[in-house]
Amino acid sequence: QVQVVESGGGLVQPGGSLRLSCAASGSIFIFASMGWYRQAPGKQREMVAGITAGGRTNYADSVKGRFTISRDNAKNTLFLQMNSLKPEDTAVYYCNARIVGKLDSWGQGTQVTVSS
Repeated sequence: QVQVVESGGGLVQPGGSLRLSCAASGSIFIFASMGWYRQAPGKQREMVAGITAGGRTNYADSVKGRFTISRDNAKNTLFLQMNSLKPEDTAVYYCNARIVGKLDSWGQGTQVTVSS
């Protein structure tokens, strides 16, 4: 089983940047598709960005050009670089590790607040 722990959230002004990290345990990390999701108050959880085991990425339209997802398989770590942050990016951000039929692991989340 892979356990994931997010870090790097905080309070930032509009237009600012944050880098989220997700540390994963377990040797099968390199085989997992990884993703960042977020949930704002009163809203459903939504996919923000994903990266396959092979490095293919995809993004929600709302973050394209501003967020970058990456992974360091040597360190079992997933990243989300968030630039040009907007108040509507305020949410709890969750890390997910998935292998179809074998793994679906979620972290506890990290709060990101964008406010002046």
